[in-house]
Amino acid sequence: MKESLPKKILLATDGSEDAILAARAATDLCAATGSEVHVVHALQPLPRYAYPGVTAEVYSRVLEVREGAARDLLDEQKRRIDEGGGKVAKVHLRSGPAVDEILELAEELEAGLIVMGSRGMGLVERVVMGSVSEGVVHDASCPVLIVRGGEAAWPPARIVIADDGSEEAKRAGELATGIGKLSGAKALLLRAYPRLPEVDIPGRELNARMVDDELRREENNLTKRAVELEQKAGIRPRVRIQVGDPAACILETAQEEGVEKALVAVGRRGLGMTRRVRLGSVSMKVLRAAGGPVLVNPRRNR
Repeated sequence: MKESLPKKILLATDGSEDAILAARAATDLCAATGSEVHVVHALQPLPRYAYPGVTAEVYSRVLEVREGAARDLLDEQKRRIDEGGGKVAKVHLRSGPAVDEILELAEELEAGLIVMGSRGMGLVERVVMGSVSEGVVHDASCPVLIVRGGEAAWPPARIVIADDGSEEAKRAGELATGIGKLSGAKALLLRAYPRLPEVDIPGRELNARMVDDELRREENNLTKRAVELEQKAGIRPRVRIQVGDPAACILETAQEEGVEKALVAVGRRGLGMTRRVRLGSVSMKVLRAAGGPVLVNPRRNR
């Protein structure tokens, strides 16, 4: 089971409530598996031109205060993790855009998992600039666990794994079931079709028996995937086939026993720019709409 869990975790913190919850998740993983934890906080640079009346002395003092507060935040997170049974290898204070600094450090450390919270944003702000968590998920080369949903959200009681047959989804399922095993969570393996499988010649009406046979074959394939997950992580997920918008099916399934109790795991597959702008991806739709934690595994093409 530990084989499917990361050996090195990067926890990104900003002091928010969700970041504190993310620290708890990182602590649990570290304490149970002996993973190495690094903690990072990124300070946004202050543009001097924005404060024309401020003297150099005052500006320097502001920088000192901000840096001191950031170091206090990192020290507090380290203390919480150590007291929770984890062990912090190093804390990192970076200066620059948060997304860039988190991703660069994850690459430098060769992190196996990025853990972070998700701060709420208004609709206009999200459309204009997105969020740090979305930016990290969009370009990360390792899995990202976004923790949200309040105290009841961690540890998760359920794992909902969205499986589309891809390697990205397979790895997301292995990591999610490994996490779920630590807390005794139940797991569900879900495959959603936007429409019924095309099993007849185009232009002809669908043959009900052929459609049913095709769905049964897909359910058998999904059952084989569940057996593989059991062998890999020690949890045998239930399987389910649904027809409908994939993101909607995933979110509805996650909400069945309380949205805050489910960890949703998805793979992120690459899309061309035009398609991404027009449709977005299932993983990003789930990330934006889910009320509880989300685990996203990227495609490995870098």
